[in-house]
Amino acid sequence: MDDETTRATIEAVKRLDAAFDRGDLDAFMAAMTDDCVWESFAPAPDGQRYEGQAAVRQAMVNFLGSSPVFDGEEMLACGDRATVRWTCRFDGGHFRGVDVVRVRDGRVAEILSYVKG
Repeated sequence: MDDETTRATIEAVKRLDAAFDRGDLDAFMAAMTDDCVWESFAPAPDGQRYEGQAAVRQAMVNFLGSSPVFDGEEMLACGDRATVRWTCRFDGGHFRGVDVVRVRDGRVAEILSYVKG
């Protein structure tokens, strides 16, 4: 689908991913809504839910401390939703997963993260 909402969603996700890749936590959080939600993939089986800027920021600080490197494999977007398939590499290991993302007003409102295995 090639519409304005879908294009805005793709740009919002790309902006968030670029900030993450740079390790720029301020830009990452600026790319998220004030009432943002991140559901991480750990601990198994259901992960942890973080709500709001302060909680998501602290969770990202902790997560980035493990020095993960993400390689995006594919993004599909339609309207205000996107899925991003990725590989995460760390300390000689890796795992694959997907984020289900919702965008509102040009910023990421929700990330639901899942991993294989």
